[in-house]
Amino acid sequence: MALREEAWEAMTGLRAVRWFTDEPVPTREILKVLEAARWTGSARNRQPWRFVVVRDHTLQKRLSTLGGYAGHLATAPVVVLLAIDHGTGGEDAEFDAGRAVQNLMLAAHAVGLGSCPASFFPAPNAEQAGRLVDVEPPWKVRAAISLGYPAPAPKGTSAIPSGRLPLDHLVRWLGP
Repeated sequence: MALREEAWEAMTGLRAVRWFTDEPVPTREILKVLEAARWTGSARNRQPWRFVVVRDHTLQKRLSTLGGYAGHLATAPVVVLLAIDHGTGGEDAEFDAGRAVQNLMLAAHAVGLGSCPASFFPAPNAEQAGRLVDVEPPWKVRAAISLGYPAPAPKGTSAIPSGRLPLDHLVRWLGP
């Protein structure tokens, strides 16, 4: 039962981390989280994703300007971009990509890393992100995940609400 409890703790304890120490993330840890993402299920096992690992801080700073919530990419030791091929993945590509990001983030949490997703919107931002990392069609970069060892958040009030809505606000039961 211990493993199940650890899985429960990982799922309910995972939080977005936007502040990181300067400590470099060893390649072996990056490979672990990428391996977990690789094993994510996908519709018809299409695996419509590819990953680009960025450890160049100048490039990370440029990427951090390509979305309203991408600022954390500038200060992370590692950024992983997710490229999606809608032709391979079909209508399920975005859903499957989200599953891969969640697996990557859970694996990061399991090895002691913090992570936070960022979306590149609107579409011209996503196109620019793809150009910056040499991702060519049919692949499109839509998201990135910052990775690093968590640092304390700066003092002050966050603009981002914390906590979760109660389950009875989220679930509707039909039938007996």
